[in-house]
Amino acid sequence: MPIARHTPAYRALSTAMLVAGFATFALLYCTQPLLPRFAAEFAITPAAASLAVSLATGPLAVAILFAAVVADRVGHRPVMIGALGSAAVLTALTAARSAAVLTALTAAVPGWHLLLVMRLLTGVALAGIPAVAMAYIADEVDAAAIGPAMGLYIAGSAIGGMAGRLGVAVVTEHFGWRVAIAATGATGIVAAIVFAALVPRSAGFVSRRPSRAAWVAGVRRIFADGALPWLYAAAFVLMGVFVTVYNYVGFRLRAAPYGLGDSAVGAVFLLYIVGSFSSAWVGGIAGRRGRRKIFWMPIVALIAGVALTAATPLPLVILGIAVVTAGFFGAHSIASSWVGRRARGDRAQAAALYLFFYYLGSSVLGSAGGVAWSWAGWPGVAGFCGVLGVAALGIGARLSGVPPLPEPEGSVALASAG
Repeated sequence: MPIARHTPAYRALSTAMLVAGFATFALLYCTQPLLPRFAAEFAITPAAASLAVSLATGPLAVAILFAAVVADRVGHRPVMIGALGSAAVLTALTAARSAAVLTALTAAVPGWHLLLVMRLLTGVALAGIPAVAMAYIADEVDAAAIGPAMGLYIAGSAIGGMAGRLGVAVVTEHFGWRVAIAATGATGIVAAIVFAALVPRSAGFVSRRPSRAAWVAGVRRIFADGALPWLYAAAFVLMGVFVTVYNYVGFRLRAAPYGLGDSAVGAVFLLYIVGSFSSAWVGGIAGRRGRRKIFWMPIVALIAGVALTAATPLPLVILGIAVVTAGFFGAHSIASSWVGRRARGDRAQAAALYLFFYYLGSSVLGSAGGVAWSWAGWPGVAGFCGVLGVAALGIGARLSGVPPLPEPEGSVALASAG
């Protein structure tokens, strides 16, 4: 029997998903505010420093595809618990702790390359959460309660991504980056224990063992759709803009004429709150007026925000980052819900592919933006992001002409707080 709202089981599930979202994105992005520190300490370029983020999100993108297939066979709950623990290499801790331990181990590694290995393993280990969280909630929760439960998971993801970055920046300023990452790992361990203790055992899951031929047929149907491949392309380039801006803004704000410290730069990540509001607001408008009619609007806002960041006055730079954040989350809200609507019977596979391209954009384009920074400083970054934004606008124009489905299909937006 599905779990109904206002029951002890529902409260446990909601709390567990809130904690899972928080831990996943705090662990995944905790190194982002530290890129200037890595560049200075290890004598590497900003593009090389960005690998501390890209070598977590890239492997995560690939692992999501495998995690979704495994989850269809063995169950969503065990995959999620394993996602917070499968990468334990040196310890005998329970599966619910290990991914956080990997992040804690990163704080103790002596060299840059070993640090990158730990980041790669962390990304792979964490893939099971974003890959199956939505499907787990849909299987276990009463239909009327799916939205609120998903909302808590998304809220936890956003808070974790923001708090992880900000917390690391503040602790780094006073105690150093190794202590900051170790503290993030310790927090993740606690969160993983709480998650494993609270998340209910699956009651609605039915094992599915699709053949390779069925999987290939699903991929063919997805890429034959008039909108889905374009939505994947949009996810790739939009996430590339968003991550590039946040990857390299720390380098800019630490340099003259600003000279900001770690805590002040970390405070920039509080702008994620703007994204939380814009995603809900734009998603509501899209539901009323139609996705294809307004998808271009948040993209235009994102491009305008990139242009504002090219200004010199600090208030305009911060305003530009806020506008980029609002535009990105608004566009992501539309695109992710659109995928669920178009995919019909292939929703799980389509969702996994969307997240694959989403995190691939974070990894590939996020590091490519470092080349633009090394070549021309922030004007190079702004130009790089502007080109990507124009490409996204072209994709939006293409999507505006896609014929609608012959009948309505309900959906839940894909959860991510990248």
